[in-house]
Amino acid sequence: MTIEPDTKDWTWVLDAPCPDCGFDARVFTDADLAPTVEANARGWQAALAGPDSRVRPAPTTWSPLEYGCHVRDVHRIFAERVRLMLTEDDPAFANWDQDVTAAEDRYDRQDPAVVSGELAEAARAMADLLRSVEDAQWSRTGRRSNGSFFTVDTLGRYYLHDIVHHLNDVGYDARAVTTLAYDRDAAGYAAATAAMPDPNRAAIAGFVARLGDGARVLEIGTGSGRDAAALEAAGASLRRTDVTEAFVARLRGAGLEADLVDPLVDDLADPAAPDRPYDGVWANACLHHVDRSRLAVVLGRLAAATRPGGVLRLTVKEGDGESWSTHGTVSGARLFTYWREAPLRAVLDRAGWEVDDVAHERGATRDEPWLDVVAVRR
Repeated sequence: MTIEPDTKDWTWVLDAPCPDCGFDARVFTDADLAPTVEANARGWQAALAGPDSRVRPAPTTWSPLEYGCHVRDVHRIFAERVRLMLTEDDPAFANWDQDVTAAEDRYDRQDPAVVSGELAEAARAMADLLRSVEDAQWSRTGRRSNGSFFTVDTLGRYYLHDIVHHLNDVGYDARAVTTLAYDRDAAGYAAATAAMPDPNRAAIAGFVARLGDGARVLEIGTGSGRDAAALEAAGASLRRTDVTEAFVARLRGAGLEADLVDPLVDDLADPAAPDRPYDGVWANACLHHVDRSRLAVVLGRLAAATRPGGVLRLTVKEGDGESWSTHGTVSGARLFTYWREAPLRAVLDRAGWEVDDVAHERGATRDEPWLDVVAVRR
């Protein structure tokens, strides 16, 4: 059955979050684009390896294979457009009818394994091209046949939405993959992170002292429960939460209270006092698993659950874009989103937090750069 052509003008996604996939072009820096393209391509490898990759979920909806063919061609087409913008003054792009291409090239009959390799190669080429763009070149211009005007910067963000949106279309959920990785290796992760580094202990002491003895604290990403124990020992009244079932089960098995909570969608109100907001939020080394477009949503929900003047302490890995990692005791792939100080400050500000301090630290177990943030609820 023929797919109904999409004739909508999607350029509005440059100015507002996409309500379907959550993508927010405004939170990406130019340096984020290339590594995010590469991370997205890895998601497509998994989507195209599925046993039902040829199957349409509905007669009028593309299969993962057809979407994969389209995304492969999106990489190629937009790389061609970026090259034109870098070498010509304000070029006009040749028209591309994606629906005609899908029919003429018989997307539905292509080999998923071949398409997967071609998509990965096209993504690498585009990522390399984006990395080669120099500062002044991001403002070079180009035009589509319908009159839409782009700079290299806005075209890169527009293109990134396309590939992210379609990975969402085929039901691939990077957060679920990351959570499953922790679920499978929860015991090993808990054992490996049992020892408390001295900087963490000092941060916990300062955090609780600032809030006052008996302050009610919401912990996001409790993991092994190491930080929770130290927070309670310092005088906090703690609510442990995690999105990973195995971590919650381990803590409950040890006789501790812990709740399975996804801060992106679940009710954050305190079951012990539903009408009382928290005095503080502790989110150590966990929110870098939230994709860039949705962090503002999570931080806004945390702000709504916290009293004015309450304190947030969060740490995320410092860097650009996204990457998949299989380091340490967790054998499965986990997606990390990296942040720079200025964009992170802007997201916190928009979510209702006033940044008090941002420290640039090095990891205690792996020599990696981290951002250690203390912010106050407005």
